[in-house]
Amino acid sequence: MEGGLSSFWGPVTSPEWCEKNYVHSSYIAEFFNTISNVPGILLALIGLINALRQRFEKRFSVLHISNMILAIGSMLYHATLQRMQQQGDETPMVWEMLLYFYILYSPDWHYRSTMPTFLFIYGAGFAVVHALFRFGIGFKVHYVVLCLLCIPRMYKYYIYTNDVSAKRLAKLYVVTLFLGSMCWLSDRVFCEEISHWYFNPQGHALWHVLMGFNSYFANTFLMFCRAQQRGWDPKVVYFMRLFPYVKIQKPKSQ
Repeated sequence: MEGGLSSFWGPVTSPEWCEKNYVHSSYIAEFFNTISNVPGILLALIGLINALRQRFEKRFSVLHISNMILAIGSMLYHATLQRMQQQGDETPMVWEMLLYFYILYSPDWHYRSTMPTFLFIYGAGFAVVHALFRFGIGFKVHYVVLCLLCIPRMYKYYIYTNDVSAKRLAKLYVVTLFLGSMCWLSDRVFCEEISHWYFNPQGHALWHVLMGFNSYFANTFLMFCRAQQRGWDPKVVYFMRLFPYVKIQKPKSQ
């Protein structure tokens, strides 16, 4: 414990990151890793409001809500460093990827009831198994595989989209994913060296911030692509010329 502070949550029972524990509060183990999830919650809330206001399909509302749940789970994990809260962070990560898989692949799936049924059973089964066993590196490999399965479809959407602003969203998604991954790896691999620096760059906290934007760019791009599939004449517009969101014009029959 730093500065004589004691832990409100008891001994650490989950993996720690490259941030000294309980420096700023006895209630928050990793302060920066905790508060860095706030931008992700706010961005998901903005996406949810836009999806509801323009009556997008419910899948996108669920996706934005899942982003918020994931960020809240991450906050609880880093604030407590307890195994139960760690599972509350990692299980929603898998659920979120299953949602992305459904949104990406369901438009061309001929048997529409089979995919959501399978994904629901898979997600529920994973939650039960993950609650009973520690995976460690196995969880990370599993999560990366789910991400890789989504990339071909994301790329297909990109090459079939002619709108320059929508393509820019996809590029921002790739850039934030790359930068966030570099921050995550640096924090994990070079932690021993970083711990001797006068200033900790808080790579894992930067990962949280960048992934909050990454999810928002991905969601907005997918909303554009889906609106294009439905013939809703989507456009990427900017709030105060900085913040992108999708504006649609549904036919009167819809």
